[in-house]
Amino acid sequence: MVRMSAEERRESVIRAATSEFARGGYYGTSTDAIAKRVGVSQPYLFRLFPGKKAIFLAAAERCLQDTRRVFEVASEGLHGEEALQAMAEAYTRLIDEQPERLQMQLQVYVTVAAAEAAGDHEFGEMVRKGWLDLWDAVRLPLGGDVDETTTFIAYGMLINILAGMGFPPEHRIWDGLHISTQVKRNKEEGA
Repeated sequence: MVRMSAEERRESVIRAATSEFARGGYYGTSTDAIAKRVGVSQPYLFRLFPGKKAIFLAAAERCLQDTRRVFEVASEGLHGEEALQAMAEAYTRLIDEQPERLQMQLQVYVTVAAAEAAGDHEFGEMVRKGWLDLWDAVRLPLGGDVDETTTFIAYGMLINILAGMGFPPEHRIWDGLHISTQVKRNKEEGA
């Protein structure tokens, strides 16, 4: 059996923590559940991370980084409307194919809000920094247009909420979100 390095084990913990936190949230997830998922003891888990908060912060940071990379890869070499469509399609695929990514995002926002209300600003500082990086990853291919970026992010957050609530793709609630796609398709078809 090949032994994992500490860095490989840390990665394993981040992946396991993402799954556990996505399902149970910060307050509803035990470090024991994370350790069991990884196949390590809690004392070993705490050699890799000083505590549950550090594990959550690492998983939240990874979640934001991965989402940012989805936008960067999708928009590479594209600008404006082409970049916007590519990022929207890539993000839709991400949350469709890996729903725990969306669940983790939603848990991150809830945890930040709860921590901020309790006077703990560490969660919020890290998440706000990661979110600004994500914002810039969208803003740059859109030519730095703040209005376009705001609209894209706002639609994305609405999509997050609707998907998180479990509205199926064919539900009428999605109709308004598809208008821009329908208008674009009609223009391309000459209708």
